[in-house]
Amino acid sequence: MKRFLLLFLATVVTAWSASAQLSVSQLRTEHLTDPVGIGERRPLLSWEVSDASRRGVTQSAYEIRVKSGGRTVWRTGKVASAESAGVFYDGTPLTSDTRYTWQVRVWDDRGKASAWSRPAFWRTGLFDVGEWQARWIEPAVSDDLAAMFRRTFRVTKPVAEATVYVTAHGIYEASVNGHRVSDDLLTPGWTAYKKRLQYQAYDITPLVVRGDNAIGVTVAKGWWLSKLPWSREFNYGDKYGLLAQIVLRYKDGTKEVIATDDTWRASTGEVSYGNLYDGETIDLNRRQKGWDTPSFDDASWASVQVADTSLDNLTASVSPAVRVIETFKPVKIFTTPSGARVIDFGQNISGRERVRLRGQRGDTVRIYHSEILEKGEFFTRNLRKAKALSTYILSGEGEEWLAPRFAFYGFRYIKVEGIDGELNPEDFVAEAISSATPENGTFVSSDSLINRLQSNIKWGMLDNFVDIPTDCPQRDERLGWTGDAQVFFRTATFNRDVQTFFNKWMADVAAEQYADGAVNGVYPVTHRSRISAGWGDVATIIPWQHYMAYGDLRMLERQYPSMKKWVDYITSQTENDLWSKGNSYGDWVFFSYADDKDGRSAVTIRPFIQQCFYAHSLDLVVRTARLLGRTEDAAKYEALHKRAVDAFRNEYVTPNGMLVSDTQTAYTLALMFDLLPEAQRAGAAKRLVDNVNRYGHITTGFLGTPYICEVLTRFGYEDVAYELLLNKKIPSWLYPISMGATTIWERWNSMLPNGMVNSNSMVSFNHYAYGAIGDWLYRWAAGLQEAAPGFREIRIKPYLNDHFTSMKAEQRTPYGLASSGWTKEGDALTLTVEIPANTTAEVYVPSAAADKVTESGRALDGRSDLKVAGWDDGYTLVRLGSGRYEFRSTLK
Repeated sequence: MKRFLLLFLATVVTAWSASAQLSVSQLRTEHLTDPVGIGERRPLLSWEVSDASRRGVTQSAYEIRVKSGGRTVWRTGKVASAESAGVFYDGTPLTSDTRYTWQVRVWDDRGKASAWSRPAFWRTGLFDVGEWQARWIEPAVSDDLAAMFRRTFRVTKPVAEATVYVTAHGIYEASVNGHRVSDDLLTPGWTAYKKRLQYQAYDITPLVVRGDNAIGVTVAKGWWLSKLPWSREFNYGDKYGLLAQIVLRYKDGTKEVIATDDTWRASTGEVSYGNLYDGETIDLNRRQKGWDTPSFDDASWASVQVADTSLDNLTASVSPAVRVIETFKPVKIFTTPSGARVIDFGQNISGRERVRLRGQRGDTVRIYHSEILEKGEFFTRNLRKAKALSTYILSGEGEEWLAPRFAFYGFRYIKVEGIDGELNPEDFVAEAISSATPENGTFVSSDSLINRLQSNIKWGMLDNFVDIPTDCPQRDERLGWTGDAQVFFRTATFNRDVQTFFNKWMADVAAEQYADGAVNGVYPVTHRSRISAGWGDVATIIPWQHYMAYGDLRMLERQYPSMKKWVDYITSQTENDLWSKGNSYGDWVFFSYADDKDGRSAVTIRPFIQQCFYAHSLDLVVRTARLLGRTEDAAKYEALHKRAVDAFRNEYVTPNGMLVSDTQTAYTLALMFDLLPEAQRAGAAKRLVDNVNRYGHITTGFLGTPYICEVLTRFGYEDVAYELLLNKKIPSWLYPISMGATTIWERWNSMLPNGMVNSNSMVSFNHYAYGAIGDWLYRWAAGLQEAAPGFREIRIKPYLNDHFTSMKAEQRTPYGLASSGWTKEGDALTLTVEIPANTTAEVYVPSAAADKVTESGRALDGRSDLKVAGWDDGYTLVRLGSGRYEFRSTLK
């Protein structure tokens, strides 16, 4: 009997192991894992396929099943399809406030079936405005103090599920029975509030108890009420507001809703001042302990006012919430020459301090924030009008950890006032916050400075992706500048999964685009900026690049009307097909000389730049129109594109191929956007190289920098691209690192070699635009590129440099992990690649000849799983399927 049982178990284990080789994982709904409160009636479902037992695996079919409340609402049956990156739900119409679980199984290219995946789920939000029983409530008065709202409710029978839906005019923090409903910060985030106000949904089932319960919500100014830049005259309203409802689903099948109405009560508490730019004051003497618990006596609290405010602008939250993503301890505590006590956390972040304080009643501790030291002194001049100050007024009731809840700062250093005695490093922590976008890729090389550059790029991005893509996190600005976002977008897609982050923000771009089609410089709109090339083109560039990175057509479908409106606007501003009107930002913060008398500053005339981006945006609209089947539009804009290119050549190119602006940015844009005749492109690339050699460094600004190394590499000058990358003198990417930078600077010379900060008032040490070089590091230096939208087909073609002995890039594609890594010893090269299942790749192995390449020690010839396409330009092209491969080659 025992022997039979052992044999039976062995058989089961063997069978399970065999079937487990082909598996399905990473189930996502709307690109999110187990989301709560989604607003899509036909959500997009995706998954990843893997098989560790063999290479070249592809999916031939799938089957999806979806259940709700134990009932199957959709079962596809076996569908012959290789699609795994996005299948729309097409079952019984979804209902609001409902949980759905789903699973998928697949068949591979040999007809072998996987087991069913582990269940995933999504929970719908409130599809229709009529499903909101809540009404907007406001405190009787509104001032600098944060408003606190509360309501008690009684539960008399077993609860199956409890969900709270909540948003605010301001930013809120919600709790039930004294416990936060989530770790999310700065909710509901910043959108084009008048047109799109997000609400969040949270599962609070574990927090609700049988008997008496209480919900409490604190609302502070946030973006709604803080005076936004720069005149401090803009905000969205003059009162705090709260909209919330709890939906209780009982186990007996009944439902109850507790919603904001005139039965709620309001007061104020310890947050006695809160402003996004100036900071926060916490007065512990104003604390109302237990105010968000059912036993609290709120008899002294005031009644609320019910506001007749429309709910038509409500939309479900689609982007990852802002959260604490990492903490830092002090690396140094010191006193400056002027006597200030300063703590260095070693990393420039966007976030807040958390401090452990003790003292007498009324003691006041002030903490100032700075991202830089100047000659050893705490430096805040670049904050301009932002105070960036946390103030803590103690109650004398013992020690506790405190932190701002409704303000954030850009800082590496804090200055501490009001604490007697030595500062204890154990009493201080810096908390970095960012939208919690999942890590999507890594880059590492044999050069520690380049690895530091990659870290700076990453942190510049994390610090500025705080619900919207801001330009900087520290001064009185922190706006969603479109130029910064569009030049950095592809680098962002490699570092983090930002597809839902930009789905949200681009919806605001479309919502607030001007009626004439003009695109503002910042979104959400706080003021009318210049209508500018490179900034306005966010309307066309990000939707297209988003599609190439993720393969989801919906961004293009949603933004297509906005894309057309933008190019139509530019067309309306042209004369003789030239966009020369207006006052664009040009090649923002390009390299220039002070008191320039011999014309060596790298000025690219603005009409030239405008024409380049006009033609490029027209080209992207043509491509999009073709994809979406808009044939008439494609023909119309293709004709406009031809005219724009012809006008560019007639106006800005000499017969010998010289450009009217003989600058790095001019040649880079003309070559990147294919604006020159084929016969003139090689000559233009040579002129670009000559210009680089003449200066001995990079001179591009925001618009030329993202493309210059790619253009140089495409035209055979990768050695010059590497020279720019590795330069350590000002201006360069590595110069800031030599000055101690831990993020990307706004200017090439934000700090001068003598340790003095640039005297310009617009100087930030935490911008990400120049970090766009990260795209080149991933796609060209390490050689990991998409050959088809969403990396369904992958191209690996690394460009080597003798300075490096190794380099590796990884990318989490919609199909799984892809990587390209190379190591070099003398003339011997090892190229290791990882290709996810359900994709194919073409790999260009650097080699002197095809017969000098092996894979896992075996010759390529005769390999049935590899297709060698031949040898060309120092590379051997190998076509392959999914799996891990190791190629070895001789370079000479």
